[in-house]
Amino acid sequence: MDPLSLLRSLAVPNTTKILLLVLDGLGGLPLEEGGPTELEAAHTPNLDALAARGICGLSTPIAPGITPGSGPAHLALFGYDPLAYEIGRGVLEALGIGLELQPEDVAARGNFCTLDPQTGVILDRRAGRIPTEVCARLVEKLRAIRLPGVEVLVEPVQDYRFVLVLRGPGLADGLTETDPQRTGVPPLPVQPTRPEAAHTADLLNRWLRAAFTLLADEHPANGCTLRGMAKNPGLPPMPEVYGMRCAAIATYPMYRGLARLAGMEVLPTGSTVEDQVQTLRQHWEGYDFFFFHVKKTDSAGEDGDFARKVQVIEEVDRALPAILELHPDVVVVTGDHATPARWKAHSWHELPVLLWSHNVCPDGVTRFGERACMSGGLGHIRHLDILPLALACAGRLTKLGA
Repeated sequence: MDPLSLLRSLAVPNTTKILLLVLDGLGGLPLEEGGPTELEAAHTPNLDALAARGICGLSTPIAPGITPGSGPAHLALFGYDPLAYEIGRGVLEALGIGLELQPEDVAARGNFCTLDPQTGVILDRRAGRIPTEVCARLVEKLRAIRLPGVEVLVEPVQDYRFVLVLRGPGLADGLTETDPQRTGVPPLPVQPTRPEAAHTADLLNRWLRAAFTLLADEHPANGCTLRGMAKNPGLPPMPEVYGMRCAAIATYPMYRGLARLAGMEVLPTGSTVEDQVQTLRQHWEGYDFFFFHVKKTDSAGEDGDFARKVQVIEEVDRALPAILELHPDVVVVTGDHATPARWKAHSWHELPVLLWSHNVCPDGVTRFGERACMSGGLGHIRHLDILPLALACAGRLTKLGA
């Protein structure tokens, strides 16, 4: 029996409430030997107090040494084996802005980027993080591109990101990405990873050639890349598997898409952590499980901004008392993956995880940080282990066998 089927068979109703607080890219590294990580450098009296009352450890998102994308890492936190349920980033971005994908659609997440006009190599993979209004204007340009035999949908997402959807017969996923994940080299062509995807790869490459022509005179966004080209595979919805009313509070489209894909209701919210707390307060009575997502820790890490990442963590810490005033029965605090400012990218490192409930025995950890959590009572676990632990602490799992 696979883990999801096991949890479905053991899930029982209850009135308890679970809060999963995810600081995207939470994990970090010291800037210099012997120094603190971003989390360790942050002033977090409220998180530390919760750690002292709970149980802590370190969690591996996928497997040791594997650097995860945000999609697989979150799926694991929701209880889905990311190796069994592979979800393309394009699907998540499309669902996150409210697009209804049809079964044959192939969706891609697009990034505007800055190309050297002479050599064509990538100078900035995110085009200086252009504002969303510039993204929308550029998308309007790209909507002029037509492809034979398919409908082409292009929609702005946020900042430098957009969604491209091809709709029509004979489309297939199994496609490589065009972002080389580094600067100083040109964008890659789309390649099929299986024969039936060759036609779709050709259509996407045609679209990219036309896009480069239309963007050539723009600055700084004179190019684009495509990532995560995929179809919607469908997931067993969390409410059906766990017997809970599930809600998501997320400011960024992709994470709203993840939540929709998992069967959560996405609650409209403002752009700040304070806005998100207010949304949580307004909807507290209506749901059993809340996914509360904070994006800006990851953005700061990707920008290599150690100090700003510290500030975001401290902002979340200041908001924690207002969250705890709602009296959740179980609180989990962790990240989806590590994004050390030193690396300016996702990494494979384990994530600190904090589990609070009246049904745990505190382990003596009094500081929420990477090194402190190494000695915690949870030990070294997987993201896939976190939700079952939360469900058990909430009295939402019955025993296995007689």
